[in-house]
Amino acid sequence: MAGPGSLRRASRGASALLATALLYAALGVVVRSEQQIPLSVVKLWASAFGGEIKSIAAKYSGSQLLQKKYKEYEKDVAIEEIDGLQLVKKLAKNMEEMFHKKSEAVRRLVEAAEEAHLKHEFDADLQYEYFNAVLINERDKDGNFLELGKEFILAPNDHFNNLPVNISLSDVQVPTNMYNKDPAIVNGVYWSESLNKVFVDNFDRDPSLIWQYFGSAKGFFRQYPGIKWEPDENGVIAFDCRNRKWYIQAATSPKDVVILVDVSGSMKGLRMTIAKQTVSSILDTLGDDDFFNIIAYNEELHYVEPCLNGTLVQADRTNKEHFREHLDKLFAKGIGMLDIALNEAFNILSDFNHTGQGSICSQAIMLITDGAVDTYDTIFAKYNWPERKVRIFTYLIGREAAFADNLKWMACANKGFFTQISTLADVQENVMEYLHVLSRPKVIDQEHDVVWTEAYIDSTLPQAQKLADDQGLVLMTTVAMPVFSKQNETRSKGILLGVVGTDVPVKELLKTIPKYKLGIHGYAFAITNNGYILTHPELRPLYEEGKKRRKPNYSSVDLSEVEWEDRDDVLRNAMVNRKTGKFSMEVKKTVDKGKRVLVMTNDYYYTDIKGTPFSLGVALSRGHGKYFFRGNVTVEEGLHDLEHPDVSLADEWSYCNTDLHPEHRHLSQLEAIKLYLKGKEPLLQCDKELIQEVLFDAVVSAPIEAYWTSLALNKSENSDKGVEVAFLGTRTGLSRINLFVGAEQLTNQDFLKAGDKENIFNADHFPLWYRRAAEQIPGSFVYSIPFSTGTVNKSNVVTASTSIQLLDERKSPVVAAVGIQMKLEFFQRKFWTASRQCASLDGKCSISCDDETVNCYLIDNNGFILVSEDYTQTGDFFGEVEGAVMNKLLTMGSFKRITLYDYQAMCRANKESSDGAHGLLDPYNAFLAAVKWIMTEFVLFLVEFNLCSWWHSDMTAKAQKLKQTLEPCDTEYPAFVSERTIKETSGNIACEDCSKSFVIQQIPSSNLFMVVVDSSCLCESVAPITMAPIEIRYNESLKCERLKAQKIRRRPESCHGFHPEENARECGGAPSLQAKMVLILFPLLLMLFSR
Repeated sequence: MAGPGSLRRASRGASALLATALLYAALGVVVRSEQQIPLSVVKLWASAFGGEIKSIAAKYSGSQLLQKKYKEYEKDVAIEEIDGLQLVKKLAKNMEEMFHKKSEAVRRLVEAAEEAHLKHEFDADLQYEYFNAVLINERDKDGNFLELGKEFILAPNDHFNNLPVNISLSDVQVPTNMYNKDPAIVNGVYWSESLNKVFVDNFDRDPSLIWQYFGSAKGFFRQYPGIKWEPDENGVIAFDCRNRKWYIQAATSPKDVVILVDVSGSMKGLRMTIAKQTVSSILDTLGDDDFFNIIAYNEELHYVEPCLNGTLVQADRTNKEHFREHLDKLFAKGIGMLDIALNEAFNILSDFNHTGQGSICSQAIMLITDGAVDTYDTIFAKYNWPERKVRIFTYLIGREAAFADNLKWMACANKGFFTQISTLADVQENVMEYLHVLSRPKVIDQEHDVVWTEAYIDSTLPQAQKLADDQGLVLMTTVAMPVFSKQNETRSKGILLGVVGTDVPVKELLKTIPKYKLGIHGYAFAITNNGYILTHPELRPLYEEGKKRRKPNYSSVDLSEVEWEDRDDVLRNAMVNRKTGKFSMEVKKTVDKGKRVLVMTNDYYYTDIKGTPFSLGVALSRGHGKYFFRGNVTVEEGLHDLEHPDVSLADEWSYCNTDLHPEHRHLSQLEAIKLYLKGKEPLLQCDKELIQEVLFDAVVSAPIEAYWTSLALNKSENSDKGVEVAFLGTRTGLSRINLFVGAEQLTNQDFLKAGDKENIFNADHFPLWYRRAAEQIPGSFVYSIPFSTGTVNKSNVVTASTSIQLLDERKSPVVAAVGIQMKLEFFQRKFWTASRQCASLDGKCSISCDDETVNCYLIDNNGFILVSEDYTQTGDFFGEVEGAVMNKLLTMGSFKRITLYDYQAMCRANKESSDGAHGLLDPYNAFLAAVKWIMTEFVLFLVEFNLCSWWHSDMTAKAQKLKQTLEPCDTEYPAFVSERTIKETSGNIACEDCSKSFVIQQIPSSNLFMVVVDSSCLCESVAPITMAPIEIRYNESLKCERLKAQKIRRRPESCHGFHPEENARECGGAPSLQAKMVLILFPLLLMLFSR
C-alpha cells in the first residue's frame, strides 16, 4: 500500500528544492532548520495506534481467553526446576543404547564375514552370476537380461524414503575402472553372499537400521537393501568404498605422515603431474586423527607451506585443501638430493612425537620420485633401525625400472611398500596399497575396533543422489568395523578383507532428545573427539538455499565456531576431554535468518557418550527456560480434544517411536498417539510423560477453537479480511490453526506449512514467533515482517504473537504462544489513521504525517521498518534509510549495536583458474589424460617427453583467467536491539548546514517504535548504517599462526602401529601393467571418442 505522502513526494521534488534554494539566495544567509516535533503529539499517535492494534491482535488470537484457561488450572499443576546434569546424563544413556544397537549389528556382520571367508577356498576359475548394482534389470536390444544384470525386484519403501529397494537381498557395486569378473572380485562376492541373511536379520532385530554394507579390500561394495546404481553423465561410477572415511578409519590406526616429493629436473612434464595426483590421493586417505606435512626437494628443501617448517598439521579438510592449492606452485628443476630430504623427514617425525601432539601411533614417510641413486642405509641405520618405527612407502613415477631395486629395498627394509605408477589411471589403486600395510598390526592383533565417523554427507551413493532433489542432502555418521582373514597361513601377512558399516542419520539422534524438556531456547548438541560438531542447531552444512550445495569444510566445523562467545574454549575442551560438568555464559543467538539477535544467559551441561568418541551437551536458557510444569487430565478428556481437526503435532518430535515396526511407519505422530491411548497398538513405544502433557495442553486450549469459529462466523467482524490466520503453539509441540479467509485467499501461502521451517516446531527449535514472544514482556505482542530468502524483502503480511505464562513471575514457564497474521496493507492503514489524530479543540493539528516537512516510520525493536511513506522501504533496516538518526539513537543509548561473528560464512573471491592442474586432479580428466598418454606411447613409440608432452599440453597450458567463486570465510556483522527502559526520546542532530530533529516513541504493549523525523534537513554527510557482513581478513603472519594452532583434541583410545609377528617381506613390486591396460583402455577409449 502506498503511504499518504508517496504520490505527494513524487511530485514535490525539484520544484520545492529550487524554491528553497532561491529563497536562501535572496536572504543571503545560511538558514538552519530548527523545526521541533512536539513529543506529546507523537505520544498520542503511538498510544492510539498501540491501543487499536493490540485490541485487534488480542481479539483474533484469543490470547486473553487462553491465558485465563491456563490460570484456571494453576492450582493443579506442579512446577519443577530442570536438573540439567541429570537430564544430560539421561540423554547420553539413551544415545549410548541406540549407538550400541547399531554397533552390535555391525559386529554380527563382522563375525559372519570372517566365518564365510574362513570356509572359502579361492578358485581362480570360479564363475558366479551375482547382482551387479549397475547392470541389474538391464536388457540388451533383443530383450534379454545382460550378464550380471538379472531381474532384481525393486519396490518403493517408506523407511528408505520411498526409494525402490530390495529388502530381501543386497547387490554389488564395482568401480568403473575394475573388471567385473576379476577372479579376486568374483571370489569375494561369492563368499560375502552369506551376509544377506545377516543383513535381513539385523533389520528384523532393529527396524530403525538403514543402509548396511561391506566394503571389500578388493574394491567391490556390497550394499543392503539392494538398490540400482546409475553412472554419471560420463558413464562413470567414481565411487570406491576404499576411499571413504569410514573404511580408512576402520582399516588403519592414526598416523603421522611426511610426504617427500622429488622436484628435480627429471620430474618435468607428465611425471610432475602424476606426482601431484599421487600426493592428492594420499591426502584423500588422511583423516581428522592424522597429521602430515609435504616437503618438495631438489638440491634444497622446499616446504609446500613454508609457514609450517619443521612441524606437522592436522589432516582436516581445510588444511588438506590449503596444501592442494600450494601443489600447483611446484615445478621441476635442479638435482634431487634425497639424503637431505630423508634426514629432515625423520627429524620432523621425531621432534613432533616428543611434543605429545599428533597421533602418537603410526609414523610413515611417503617418497614420490622417479628414481634413487642409493639405498641410504646409513640414514635408516641412524634414525630407524632396529625398531623400524617409521615405515617407508616409495612410489616410483614413470616407466623406467632402473632405480626400482633401490626404492623397493628402502620400502622392504623399513616395513613399508613399493609401487610403480606409470599413468594417472594407476594412481588411486597404487596409493591404496599403503593402507593394507598399515592395517597389518590391527589384523594380527585381531582387534575389531569400533569406529564412528564425524558427521558427513555422502552424495556419491545413489540413495543420497535421489534424496537430494526432494529433501536436501542427509547428514549422517557411520559406525564401522574391520573384517580380517582368520586363515592360519595368512596370519603373519595380516590380510584385511574389508570393512562393514551402517549409517546413522543425525536426525535419528535428535529423535532421542525430548525437546519439550529443553525449553523454548534450549537445545542439545554433540561433538567428536576432535571438537568437531556432530549435531548442533547452528551447524549450517549447506549454502545457496534451493541449490543445497555442501560447504567444503562442513564436516570439520569446530564447536568454538558456533559457541564463539566462549573465547577460552572452556566448554569445548571439557567436552573433548570427556568430562561431566556445567558451564555458564552470556550468549547472542541469532534468529530470523541471522537478522535478529536474542541476548540471554545459557547454562551448559555436558557428559560423554560411552562406547563412542562423542560427547553430549545440553544448553538451557536462564529464567523460564529452566522450569517445566506437569498438568494432569484424564485420557478420555484429552483424547476427545485431540480429535479436533485443527490440532497438529510436531512431526519431527518423537512422541511415539514409529520406526520400530514396519506397520507403524506410515503413521503420523498424532495418529500414533491416538492408537496408543486407545490401546489398539500394544507394540507402540511412546513417551508417556510427554503424551500426558500433550493431553493437558489439548484440553486447556480446546475452547479457543470455538472462540475462533464464532469470530469467523460473525460477518460484521473482520469485514475487510485484514486478519487472515490465528494460531497457537504449546510447549509440547501442539499447534492449532484457524483461517479467517479461504485457503486460496491467504496472502502468505507458505506460512505454517512443512516447508516454513522457521515458523513450525522442528527437531531443534521452537517456531520463530514463539521464541520471540517468549522474550517479550508478558501481555505484550511482538510484531514482525517475515524476511524473504532473496536479496529484496517484499513481504505483504505482518505476524503478531504473544506468550502465555502460568504464573506472574520470572520462574514461570512459558506454556504457550498465540498470534495472528494480517495483511501488511491492513496494518499500515491502521497506522496512518492513528497518525492523523490530534488533541487540539479546533481539530487543527500542529503536525501531521501528511506534512511535507516530516517523515514518519514504524520500526521494530531490531530497527526494521514496518511502515514508511515510501513503501519500497518496508522491511529495510532503519539505519540504511535514516543513517544520521540511527547513529544518534545508538549514541543516546536508545538502541545498542551487538557485534556478531559467523565462522561458517561463504564469501565471494576471485581466483585464478585454468583447465590445467586442477583439471588433471579431477578423476575423469585424469582418465582422459591417461588415455592420451597411453595412445601416444602405443602408436608412436615415442619417449615420454616428446609427443606425449605436446598432446598433454592442451590440458595444462590454457591461459589463466579470473573466476568468481564462493569460498569459506569468517565474517563480522552487526545486529541492533532497542533498550527496553527507554520509552521515548527526542533529539537534534547537527548537520553541515542544518539541524535535524526527531522524536522516537514506543508503541504501548509492543516491540514497536514510532519515529518522526524532520525531512527538510537531509544530513547527507552522515553515512547510512548497514548490517552487511564484513569479511575478517587475516594477514600472513596471523594466517600462519592459525595454521599452526593446535586445539585440544582427544586421540582415539586404540593404536595398532606395529606387531612383532608382522611379515614385512610383503613389500610390493613393479606392477604388471599389460594386464591392467586391457581392462582400463577399452572403457576409457569409448569415453574419449564419445565426447
